[in-house]
Amino acid sequence: VQLVESGGGLVQPGGSLRLSCAASGFIFSTAVMSWHRQAPGKERELVAVIFSAGGNTNYIDSVKGRFAISRDNAKNTVYLQMNSLKPEDTAVYYCHAFTTYSRANFWGQGTQVTVSS
Repeated sequence: VQLVESGGGLVQPGGSLRLSCAASGFIFSTAVMSWHRQAPGKERELVAVIFSAGGNTNYIDSVKGRFAISRDNAKNTVYLQMNSLKPEDTAVYYCHAFTTYSRANFWGQGTQVTVSS
């Protein structure tokens, strides 16, 4: 199983980034996919989740209206579009998969997002 994130970087406040997570080694279309983040000195937190059936989504309050999670099952990829970025969004962002058929959890290696002027 592999989850490979990309798209992180340095962006000014108010800017945008799109993170991608390419998955392999499991049945992507049936997995619950999510993005988490961990800022220095803080615990890892769930940012956004997208379910396999119907594609329903949920977000933490601090990113609602600014971030959007989506998935392309044909490409085995999940995305996180991040707009109106704030310095407090600075963190390492991790892709996570939960496979409903085997109830297994998988993590990507993380990608750094830094919001600074």
